[in-house]
Amino acid sequence: MVRRVTLQQLRYLVAVANFGTMTAAAEALYVAQSALSRALKALEHELGAELFVREGRTVGLTAEGSRVVRLARTVLDTVTAIEDIGRPVGTVSEPTLTVATTSTLAIGHVARLVAAFAAEHPEAPIEVTRHDGREAVLAAVRAGTAAIGVADTPGPGDLRSHRLAETEVVLVSPPDTRLPEPVPWSALHGLPMVLPGRGSERRSQFEAMFAEMGVRPLARSEHNDRVNWVAGVLNGEGSLLWYRDVAEDVFGDSASIRSLDPPLWRGIMLVCREDCRERSARLFVDLARRGGVGEPHAD
Repeated sequence: MVRRVTLQQLRYLVAVANFGTMTAAAEALYVAQSALSRALKALEHELGAELFVREGRTVGLTAEGSRVVRLARTVLDTVTAIEDIGRPVGTVSEPTLTVATTSTLAIGHVARLVAAFAAEHPEAPIEVTRHDGREAVLAAVRAGTAAIGVADTPGPGDLRSHRLAETEVVLVSPPDTRLPEPVPWSALHGLPMVLPGRGSERRSQFEAMFAEMGVRPLARSEHNDRVNWVAGVLNGEGSLLWYRDVAEDVFGDSASIRSLDPPLWRGIMLVCREDCRERSARLFVDLARRGGVGEPHAD
């Protein structure tokens, strides 16, 4: 059977893998979300495989989806190289700018930055790689596998860092969860919660924070995959601590989102190597700094 897979479908697939939501990918590609969704459903039909795991408004990749994305990137890079043949040297496409970040920031702050960068610099290809925690993001920048990193503050001493924004950490709960607004930290003691997997960097941060506040939530569900975090809340397994902007975008009206008392804020930073000379990286840093904030919010 001859399969009719198009380059447009592959570009759409890679964009969804980069941005984490159909909405963000459609905005970056300047296409209607309905058109994007139809093209990807057609791709799944052509391949005879499910490529996505959909939970709420987030989109994760199945094992087969991850494999197809890797192949799609290779195909698109090859097509770009072929198109460059015969062009004057000065017009050869720029190398792809790689931005490393966490899965949470990839579907929030980074998705918006990448969409703005693509609109302002359509000639500069860009991709987003997702990592499990802040230290993994910093390691990717140090190793040179990513020119830019976006992660939680504080900044490390060996990399150049720029503060971009500050976001509130909120409690996301199933709609029928009875809690006051705002939620005192003491209410988290014994509260069923969806938590990162044991041994992960994020889980260690949570455990230290709970110890500082003198609370011990009940770990009802433990995963490192953000899609499973969303599913845990939607299925009523427990509550989740997440960034407000991401939670509101992902859950909408499907969950209860409450502030904590006292409130918890986290800074978001951009990092790059001191010797970073890539033109596209400098342009991205400039764009990000223009959208950053000044002094941090007082906890």
